[in-house]
Amino acid sequence: MNNSAITRHDDLLVGIGGSDDAGVYRITDDIALVQTVDFFTPIVDEAYDWGRIAAANALSDVYAMGGTPLTALQMVGWPRGRLPFDLLGDVLEGGASILEEAKCTLVGGHSIDDTEPKYGLAVTGVVHPDEIFGNDGARSGDALIITKPIGTGLIATGIKRGVVEQSVRDAAVASMSQLNAGAARAMRRVGVSAATDVTGFGLLGHLGEMMRASEVSVEIEFDAVPLLPDARRLAEEDVIPGGSLRNLEAAVRTTRFGDLDRIGQILLADAQTNGGLLLTIEAPLANALLQALEDEGATGYIIGRVTDRDFSDGPTGVINVV
Repeated sequence: MNNSAITRHDDLLVGIGGSDDAGVYRITDDIALVQTVDFFTPIVDEAYDWGRIAAANALSDVYAMGGTPLTALQMVGWPRGRLPFDLLGDVLEGGASILEEAKCTLVGGHSIDDTEPKYGLAVTGVVHPDEIFGNDGARSGDALIITKPIGTGLIATGIKRGVVEQSVRDAAVASMSQLNAGAARAMRRVGVSAATDVTGFGLLGHLGEMMRASEVSVEIEFDAVPLLPDARRLAEEDVIPGGSLRNLEAAVRTTRFGDLDRIGQILLADAQTNGGLLLTIEAPLANALLQALEDEGATGYIIGRVTDRDFSDGPTGVINVV
């Protein structure tokens, strides 16, 4: 979409032209709205947990921009002739529990009769116009930090195929339903150069967007990337979602994998649901950020560093895996 009449405005601070996580529109000199929307089909069998995960995932984009969620609208597609409304009630209750945790007010929503169940939220938050965190501020020398282990796409596929243990399922659900609110508070407290969240495009996809927006390259240390339990086993047993394979196909154009085997490549490309925040910060402040994350009940892992872009590699830069 390139109609400037509807995609540009003097008060539109972050819009459709980039690859940021949410739109930001200035209301006053001190207040800007952060707006985002996300919904998807069931990712786990339990309706309540699906509602929790979907709500946390939708809220994440506001946190990634440095904002605070204020209000939410629910979006529902429901096969009313095939699934009972009591089950939908469990989905909505799960979503409501996350909104309550986030102190985000539910103000309404919309539902349609659909052949496949879908649930999610349109979320509005606020941020100071001078305190927006985008994905375009990464600078050479920055440390690269992720705040959650990866592997939820593989595990969700394993759940659907019935090949994961309950403890593995529980660890993935806990990760996917954990708000990124604590991580956002930590990044605001210490200050970061760039921020995004890791969701459907996987670690490599969202890191690639950050790299292009910031005009830098990145070096990832594969062994430092945290993995959820059993994620590697599932990749080795070919329990791989189609979205992760598509992510890898796209990532090979801008990634040098070195000696990393295909299993490792799939892990880095695995499509995530409500993954952690991906942050870059001046290297001397990295440990302070890790401490702030711990103080806020979140986790943090240094997985690499930002480097100068080699223009001989073309306009997109390169992700180097070591």
